[in-house]
Amino acid sequence: MKNYKKLMILINLSILIAYFVYATFNKEDIIKDGKLVLLELAPIDPRSLMQGDYMILDYAISQNIIRSGKNIPKRGFVIIKEDESGIAKALRIQTHVNNLKSNEIPVEYTYDNNWNFRIGAESYFFQEGNDTLFNQAKYGGLRINSTGNSV
Repeated sequence: MKNYKKLMILINLSILIAYFVYATFNKEDIIKDGKLVLLELAPIDPRSLMQGDYMILDYAISQNIIRSGKNIPKRGFVIIKEDESGIAKALRIQTHVNNLKSNEIPVEYTYDNNWNFRIGAESYFFQEGNDTLFNQAKYGGLRINSTGNSV
């Protein structure tokens, strides 16, 4: 029985490590090959006493979708399109990635009905003391792959 427990622990640990490696390589692929999209940032406090200097990112797209008052599914894709200045604007929400035009980009989101509409990176850590550089930030960049995953 003792060997059985060790074997189960080893199998579970192997599965966990394999998943971690897979997720890491997946994110690295998005960073390398994903399309860079600029999103307008919404104002938010850029400091945390417990974690150091970082910026919590909230996007104007997220706030506009929440304020629209429409029924928002818990998971899906917000379809965006870059305007002439290269800034992404939301077009619509879909539950699946289909029927996209060539200039439309899907971004996977989650929504928990408590005003938390998440479309990508929600925080950005930076070197301590550089907060003045980021306080004036107007846009955040996300790398997005063809299936809507973002980093």
